[in-house]
Amino acid sequence: MNRNSTLKADVECGGTQIVAHAGLHALGRFADRIGLGPALSTAIPWAGERAPEHDRGVVLTHAMLMLAAGGEACSDIEFLASQPRLFGPVASDSTLYRTIRNITPAVLTDLAAATATVRADMWRRMAATSGAATVVLDIDASLVQSHSENKAGTGPTYKGGFGFHPLLCFADPTGEALAAMLRPGNAGANTVTDHLDVLDAAVAQLPAGIAAGHHHGDDIGLVERGVQVRTDSAGCTHGFVHGCRARNIGFAVVARSNASIHAAISRINTIDDPRWQPAQRSSGATAVRSEVAEVTDLCDLSDWPTGTKMIVRREHLHPGAQRSLFPSTIFRYWGHYTDADGTQSSSTHTCVLTHTSKTTSND
Repeated sequence: MNRNSTLKADVECGGTQIVAHAGLHALGRFADRIGLGPALSTAIPWAGERAPEHDRGVVLTHAMLMLAAGGEACSDIEFLASQPRLFGPVASDSTLYRTIRNITPAVLTDLAAATATVRADMWRRMAATSGAATVVLDIDASLVQSHSENKAGTGPTYKGGFGFHPLLCFADPTGEALAAMLRPGNAGANTVTDHLDVLDAAVAQLPAGIAAGHHHGDDIGLVERGVQVRTDSAGCTHGFVHGCRARNIGFAVVARSNASIHAAISRINTIDDPRWQPAQRSSGATAVRSEVAEVTDLCDLSDWPTGTKMIVRREHLHPGAQRSLFPSTIFRYWGHYTDADGTQSSSTHTCVLTHTSKTTSND
C-alpha cells in the first residue's frame, strides 16, 4: 500500500504540463520525507480481512494539505483529487468523513503520540530547536465563526458572534501548533484549567529530553532544558502561573490593569526618569520610540511565585492605540509578569533579562 501523500514530480521552466496546487505538493512531499503518513497509519486501526483501499495515514495527510489550502469541509478534498499527477489517488469526501468519525478518544491519543515521535525526530535535525536555549511556548485563543446554531459544542462569543472559542499552544522556535482545545464560543477566556490542560498537552508533544521535568509534580532536578510559556492577559491568573511553577515551566503573561501597576507607573511617569531604558528587538537592535522599565520593587507581588518580576513598556501614542493599562495622553503602556532570570542595576534601574519576551495587547 502506498503511504505517500504525493507522487514524484519534476519541475521544468515552460512547457504545457501546468498543474495547480504546486505549493501543496511541496508541503506534502515534506510530510512524506519525515514519515508522517506511515506514523499516523499505525495509530488508526481498521476492521476487515483486507487493508482499506486508501491508507488512513495518507487520508489524514491529504486532509492536512486541504486545510492548509484553506479548505473548510470534507468536500474540499476534491481540490486535491483534481490533481492526480501530484497527489495520486485521493480519497472521496465520504471516506475522509468516515475516517474522522472513527477517531475515538483512544485513537486520538495514539495519533498525538505518533505525531510526537515524528516531531522528536525532526527537532533533532533542526538548528532552531537544538542547543540548550529555553524552548518558548505561546498560548492564545481564537474565535471561529459557525453559520449553524445546531453545531455541537458551539455558543455565543464575547464579540457578538456564534461558534467556537478554541485555545491553542504553539512552539515559538518553529511555529508548530502543538496542542489545541476546541471550546464553545462562550468558554471563559481566562479559565485556569483549560490553560493548564493545553500546556500539558503541548509538553507531551515535545521531545523527551525537553519535556523531562516539566510534567505536573516533577522534581526540578529532572529538568534537562528550560521551557517557558507566554500568554496574553487571559493567562494572567495566579492559578495558571503557580501551575507553571508546579511544572518547572517559566512564564511571561501580559498584565491586566490594577491599582498596584497604576501606582508603580505613576511614580516613574516622567519622560526623563532614569528607570526607563531603550527597548531592544529580538535581533538586538534598539527599538525606536519604545522604552522598558522594571517596576518589581514598586508593585505588590506577594501573591505571585517567588522571583516574579513586573516589566512595563511604553511607546508614543499612535492612531488607534488602546490605553488599557494606564491612562496617558503621551504614551501607551503595557507590561507583563515574568519569572525569567535577570538582574536589576540599583543605580540605573536597568532591566536586563536573559530572554526576549513577546508582549501583546489586550485587544
